Amino acid sequence: MIYIPRWKVILILFACMLAMLYAAPNLVSQGTRDAWAERFPGWMPVKGVALGLDLRGGSHLMLQVDLASVTREKMDDLAQNMRQQLREDNIEVVRSANIENVLNFTFVDAATADKARPSIRKVEQGLVLDNGADDMTVTVHFSDAEWKQIKTQILSQSIEIVRRRVDESGTRESTIVRQGEDRILIQIPGLSDPQRIKDLLGRTAKMSFHLVDTDMTPGLGSRSLPLQEAPGQKISIKRRAMLSGDMVVGAQPSFDQNGSPVVSFRLNSTGARRFCDVTRDHTGEPFAIVLDDVVISAPRINEPICGGQAQISGHFSVQESSDLSLLLRAGALPAPLKVIEERTVGPSLGQDSVNAGKIASLIGMTLVMVNMIAGYGLFGMFAAAALAINLIMIIALLSLLGATLTLPGIAGIVLTIGMAVDANVLIFERVREELKNGKGVLAALDAGYNRAFATVVDSNLTTLIAALVLFLLGSGPIKGFAITLSIGILTSIFCAMMVTRLMVMTWVQAKRPKELVI
Repeated sequence: MIYIPRWKVILILFACMLAMLYAAPNLVSQGTRDAWAERFPGWMPVKGVALGLDLRGGSHLMLQVDLASVTREKMDDLAQNMRQQLREDNIEVVRSANIENVLNFTFVDAATADKARPSIRKVEQGLVLDNGADDMTVTVHFSDAEWKQIKTQILSQSIEIVRRRVDESGTRESTIVRQGEDRILIQIPGLSDPQRIKDLLGRTAKMSFHLVDTDMTPGLGSRSLPLQEAPGQKISIKRRAMLSGDMVVGAQPSFDQNGSPVVSFRLNSTGARRFCDVTRDHTGEPFAIVLDDVVISAPRINEPICGGQAQISGHFSVQESSDLSLLLRAGALPAPLKVIEERTVGPSLGQDSVNAGKIASLIGMTLVMVNMIAGYGLFGMFAAAALAINLIMIIALLSLLGATLTLPGIAGIVLTIGMAVDANVLIFERVREELKNGKGVLAALDAGYNRAFATVVDSNLTTLIAALVLFLLGSGPIKGFAITLSIGILTSIFCAMMVTRLMVMTWVQAKRPKELVI
């Protein structure tokens, strides 16, 4: 007998109503949804489907990570640390050089070179030590596996910092993914002028705090950098940083007592303690704040600063103080980024794509419904109603998951509409066969649903596996297609095996037909 337990009926009805509730915000404008978000509690569904760049219009940026500069910096730091370690171990270095990311250390004799090897190995993991042109020279470089891990880490960290900066700037629904070995793809729907984003991403934002070299004699222990407050002038600072930007845990734009824009920042416990010691030991001396090799401010230390909070002043505008605060909060990029591709999609073109997608979906759904009703009569109407619920569930899940709908995603929905009734066709044809074999109405319906279940799951499971492979291996547009196709497959199975069955059961209980015509 075709029977559905009461708890399962309640669950099916609840799922359908929940889908309608989560899909409803897509019927109103973005402004209305924003008003709902401010007025309603957080658990209320107020999010609509996020439209991708090709549907909404916006900016497309392809960034390239300058890994070469990072490797040079990495090798320079490594060489400096090794020389310091060798000095601590009283090992004399005659000459050192960095040639194509390979360090060459030349010692006074072969015995000293052999003695230096354990000291060099202590500096860093993953180093490869070889003999140079003679026994007095030791060459040092990273292994290929270590270089690959370093570059992967740099790219992952760059993506995370880019995501923080883009999110902090107030843009929503952005897509930030890795492309190839050294590229980052950014798509920001609704952004017509990407210049501010490019300015934010074009700055590495490596901040450090240095003592000013009052002797003004640049050498090994100091260097000369341009001063932002006085264009064309330079200032000599100590090469060794007293504090680094990674000790900053919070930054906000504010105003000083004179009403000028400044950046208020807060240090972590280690930074606060070190900042207190430095300002206490060097009271009365100038202290340089360096951002991307430019001294943005060089104030004089009037008194020890021990609270872990301070301000950066540098003749900023309100926008500049806001952007600098954003950069400090998001963190410094491990490598410079360069824009190698930029495209802007107009909103009118995106709206044309949306309209075309709506028309295609409506035409596809109408044709499928007409075909089902013509072929199966009343049962075709049940399948058509389930198809409409299926589409509502797809929209609801896209809204709930925060997935971005792209033009290929619309293609996935249209394909799902065409495939969604396959399960009902299998079930109805099985019921027809059972009726031809002489079974009664209830027995034929029960056997049709039970025996078609395995076939329905098997056919949809193979399609779902293909969709998951597309999602895992494909790029942006392919992923959009795979997401909507995967969601559509799951909702199709639910609607065919649960929603349609509930409709048929309700009709049979109400009408109690003596015979069944499909």
